[in-house]
Amino acid sequence: MASRLYNWARWAIRRRGRVVAAWVLLLAVVGGLGITLHGKVTTEFSVPGIESQQAQEMLKEKFPQAAGGVVRVVYAAPEGAKLTGPKTSAALEASLKKAAGVPGVVNVSDPFKVKTVSADQRIGYADVRFGQQASDVPQEAKDALSDAMAQARDAGLEVEFGGSAMEHKTEVGGPAEIVGVVAAFAVLALVLGSLIAAGLPLLTALVGVAIGVMGVEFMTRYVEMTSTATVLALMIGLAVGIDYALFIISRHREQLADPDQDVEDSIARAVATAGGAVVFAGATVIIALAALAVTGIPFLTVMGLSAAATVALAVLVAVSLVPAALGFLGERLRPRARRTKGRERAPGAWGLAWGRAVTRKPLLVLLAGVIGLLALAAPARDLRLGLPSNASQPVDSTQHKSYDLLTDGFGPGFNATLTAVVDLDGVPAGDRTATVTGLRADLAGDRGVAVAAPPVTNADSTLAVIAVVPKTGPDAQATTDLVHRLRENAGTVEKAGGTLYIAGQTAAAIDVAGKLSDALPLFIAIIVILALILLAIAFRSLLVPVKAALGFLLSVAASLGATVWVFQDGHLNGVLDIPSAGPVTSFLPVLLIGVLFGLAMDYEVFLVSRMREHYEHTGDAAEAVTQGMARSGRVVSAAALIMVAVFGGFVFNTDPIIKSIGFALAFGVLVDAFVVRMTLVPAAMALLGRRAWGLPGWLDRVTPDVDIEGAKLPARAAAEPAEEEEAKRDKASVR
Repeated sequence: MASRLYNWARWAIRRRGRVVAAWVLLLAVVGGLGITLHGKVTTEFSVPGIESQQAQEMLKEKFPQAAGGVVRVVYAAPEGAKLTGPKTSAALEASLKKAAGVPGVVNVSDPFKVKTVSADQRIGYADVRFGQQASDVPQEAKDALSDAMAQARDAGLEVEFGGSAMEHKTEVGGPAEIVGVVAAFAVLALVLGSLIAAGLPLLTALVGVAIGVMGVEFMTRYVEMTSTATVLALMIGLAVGIDYALFIISRHREQLADPDQDVEDSIARAVATAGGAVVFAGATVIIALAALAVTGIPFLTVMGLSAAATVALAVLVAVSLVPAALGFLGERLRPRARRTKGRERAPGAWGLAWGRAVTRKPLLVLLAGVIGLLALAAPARDLRLGLPSNASQPVDSTQHKSYDLLTDGFGPGFNATLTAVVDLDGVPAGDRTATVTGLRADLAGDRGVAVAAPPVTNADSTLAVIAVVPKTGPDAQATTDLVHRLRENAGTVEKAGGTLYIAGQTAAAIDVAGKLSDALPLFIAIIVILALILLAIAFRSLLVPVKAALGFLLSVAASLGATVWVFQDGHLNGVLDIPSAGPVTSFLPVLLIGVLFGLAMDYEVFLVSRMREHYEHTGDAAEAVTQGMARSGRVVSAAALIMVAVFGGFVFNTDPIIKSIGFALAFGVLVDAFVVRMTLVPAAMALLGRRAWGLPGWLDRVTPDVDIEGAKLPARAAAEPAEEEEAKRDKASVR
């Protein structure tokens, strides 16, 4: 692979103008398509086959009036006043009349007639139902509905909005993300020692991620995807794009420190070695993200494929656009010789010192690191999965305010209303009323139910809907237990010839979490097996892959533990601006495993490949560990800090899903890079010694030789004899 990349890079350098023009043209075309021909994204995380989704599809077919998106308009009178006052009630009725005229609205409930007013008559709500599905309700209609409430506001009422049609849409970009990019630039400038060199990874990464994000936007015209998919593509694409370019540019500048090194040859060698590691590491990220398809969950599959496509673009940019750009910069990236009066510190001195410190007592370091990571992972034992409710939305958002008002007026369970959908098609017409009445009595008799509303049937009485209000909120474990208990009533309905479904937003979140929990063991098994195979091919070793997989599992466990401690247990809520503690986003563990696996393998490949490179040349296993740390420790640390900065910027996104994903990935990368790869890996490698680099004979014969270390590259052009000898002495002093 190294030889092919070497030849490819020389081709790209010599045709650098065409390469850059091709990328600019691709950016213009895909950008134009994404801006002008994009489709709509959804805020619904639906999963075919789960009970709540089956109920929703049945409602669409047999009771479309009950299947449309709902905006719940919540009213609150000032303290000491009531909604039933002459002035406020008249203003409220006038506003609801205007709401009924909003395009797409099919029904508006009257809070006074259906008795949706709190006991103190200060808080009430009206459900405005649209003919379209929740995700299809246009923003224009929501704005018109807000304008229709002007008379109620003028009367002194507070008006807030919730409901399925008011789900918050995730937005791409923002000040917090920009801060992450600025922090990444600062790290690049510090590591590369040049503003030009620091700006290049950012520029090339932005080209790749812009093409990726705009491509995802264009695909929304043909594929249904959530708004989270675009942000995930941006998050991962930007992070890996910067890192991949950094690895190649850093290797190039390291080689250019030799004054006799030809620029073109240096670029080609950097692409062949560091670029080879980029291709291999990028492939692991792509495969891991694409493996999300094994969960059988469409929205997660699309999310993974979108991010995988963006990573693929980052790899292509790194091995084509980056060498072309380096060709244009030429000698300007050659490090200047430092003139110092005293002793000059050798490059890689910090990594060398750290490597020697870690390997001095490797067993002690290994035990301390593992125990520490297990302690961080401890909160993950209480992991609960779900989807964020309106309580998790920003405190100043109308969704959060409506949630608080409904809780104050009617209790926490009112925000977790369940829908019992009864298919009566197989029940004799004369028995339908008795069946539904008996079911309502059974539902109302459950210890966790506050209210079971009177049933509502469709025109031919083949479908009935009963609203069930729990005593606890949507994020409570008791509500999850209630859903499972209510579904136990299905047997009674089935005996009568019908079918019972427990649905609604809260039930759907519980079902999605259950589906993802079931898929988690299989996904972990696939990822671990994948790690073993890929790393065995990369390093022609059995023990290195096993060590890498175990380290990866420790990183995931520690990251999940920290995420549970913060988002589920409610620690650091004020610092991170988290409005309310609640279950961890249901698809976060699967996503974290897929993404962190790829990134962990990035650092494993870049770190261990330099160790293997030294071992191949010297046969000294112990020295290979410390020299590998000296050669790659600085750049791997910088790459990890860049990842943490980019992911950390998303922690301050207002969307609770993106916030938790950003935190989990930032913490996971921090732990994996600095604890696992930079500490536990060299300790483990020191303990393994020469055994780390062995393969059984039969396996060695069938394992392909990918040569990511560049052992088969052509020899560099010979320098003058005296200069060549001096260069060798310089390299020896570094070692």
